[in-house]
Amino acid sequence: MLAIKTICLCLVFWGICYLGTGTDEKNLKGLSAYPDPIQQRVKSDGVLGPKVKTISPIAGFLSNLLLYTVLLLIICYFDREDGFTANFLNVLVMGESLNLFDLLVIDLLWWRHTKRIRFTGTENQPELYSDPKNHLKSFFKGALMFFAAALIAGLVLSLI
Repeated sequence: MLAIKTICLCLVFWGICYLGTGTDEKNLKGLSAYPDPIQQRVKSDGVLGPKVKTISPIAGFLSNLLLYTVLLLIICYFDREDGFTANFLNVLVMGESLNLFDLLVIDLLWWRHTKRIRFTGTENQPELYSDPKNHLKSFFKGALMFFAAALIAGLVLSLI
């Protein structure tokens, strides 16, 4: 059951990513994932630059931690085990699987090759989008965040 839930979660996540792209305004929400030259270009753009919103890395980490802890708690609630270790491992496997899916399928296969994520004026410059450095940084931050979420959710699930 954990595998089916994880696959469904990955597909929903991809759908959210797909629906969250396609226009400059939508793409601005994920600007931190873009290669640095694209970020600089967008921030210096007269129209898009003023629309760029930044949050601190700590606030982003904590908001993701809260979101995914609650989400994974809800998803794993009906399959909870008696002990902490089993609950922790179930949540960890689901979270890290989502993180790996995000890196391999969404970031490296789809994102870098789709025109949906390209900003106006760079549609015919795919080489600007090929640097995976920021995606890799996100993956490692996500690994830490999902580990922390698994600790919290595993503890809560074992106490319920």
